[in-house]
Amino acid sequence: MTGFKATGRILIVEDDKNIAALLQKYLIRDGFQAELAHDGMSALKSVQQCAPALVILDLMLPVLDGWEVCRHIREDSEVPILMLTALEQEAERIRGFSLGADDYVVKPFSPREVVERVKAILRRTQTPHDAASRLLSCGELSLEPDKYRVYIGECEVSLTASEYTLLYTLMQRPGRVFTRDELIARLRVRGEVVGDRIIDVHIGHLRQKIETEPSCPTYILTKRGVGYHFTERTRA
Repeated sequence: MTGFKATGRILIVEDDKNIAALLQKYLIRDGFQAELAHDGMSALKSVQQCAPALVILDLMLPVLDGWEVCRHIREDSEVPILMLTALEQEAERIRGFSLGADDYVVKPFSPREVVERVKAILRRTQTPHDAASRLLSCGELSLEPDKYRVYIGECEVSLTASEYTLLYTLMQRPGRVFTRDELIARLRVRGEVVGDRIIDVHIGHLRQKIETEPSCPTYILTKRGVGYHFTERTRA
């Protein structure tokens, strides 16, 4: 599609070296840099070392399978993940999305399709260089990332560090459902000791502070059995 410039480093995690080399060739042809990893442990090391713009992740890997690799990546990174799978069952796709995958391609696939999927994911997930300092707002609620301040209208809302981290995470990706485990990982990065239900407690406190009717929230919504997401309604 027009308007997209292929830039960035792509990490291909695939134990079939022929498939990996073919994907690498097509990605390089389209202007990307492409690194290879052939097992799960190598993949995790590469994510830390080369900070890829996107990870293409096969599920059936030696040493550490793709499910575990995805889970470990999501503990401290929001890098987009495109899963490669030979499984077409809906349950497996849902499992992948619940772990934080952004999209999937079923084998056998066209390398051209994979490249286009990569571009589509990056197109919707990449943000301008100064996005981290931009005001996030929805209705009366606004958040100023560079000042660590949250407002309802003109009134500043006092949040704990954990509450702020969760609200910022959700507001950055409106509509994107974050599992409890993903949100727990955000707090652990800050060094907080997080229990299984602490996310629900923090979300409850957040709703008390930012929602007009906490029992009927309009900003932070629940995806039953999965986690939470910020409303997708038009933002101011």
